[in-house]
Amino acid sequence: METIHKIGRRKTAVARVYLSEGKGEISINKREFDNYFTTPTLRYKVMQPLVMTDNEKTFDITVNVFGGGITGQAEAIRLAISRAMCTLNDENRGILKPEGLLTRDPRMVERKKFGQKKARKKFQFSKR
Repeated sequence: METIHKIGRRKTAVARVYLSEGKGEISINKREFDNYFTTPTLRYKVMQPLVMTDNEKTFDITVNVFGGGITGQAEAIRLAISRAMCTLNDENRGILKPEGLLTRDPRMVERKKFGQKKARKKFQFSKR
C-alpha cells in the first residue's frame, strides 16, 4: 500500500495527513500524539474516524497542521483522516457520513468592517 495523502480544514486550520500501514502510531508536527493534544476530548475527536472504522492499530499517521487554535486543528485532522478512510474502503463512507465526519464545517470568522469596532459591534453612540 502506498501512502495516502488527504487535506482537512476547519476555520483557519489546515491539516495534511499521510496515512501508511503500520502499528497505529500518530505523530503531529513531529511530536507525539499525546504530547500535542493534552485533553481527552481533543484526542477523542482525532481518533473518532479510526475507532468507528476499527483501524486504531493498523495505520501509522503523520500529520502536518498549521493555523487556527488547538480545537480547530483537531477537527481539521479528523476531517482529513475521515477522507483517508473513505479512500481506503468505500464501505467506511456509510459509517462516517451519518456521524457528520465527512462534512466540511463552513463557519468562518466574519471580517471586521470599517467604521465599526468589530464585525457586528458598533462604536458607542454619543447623542451630545
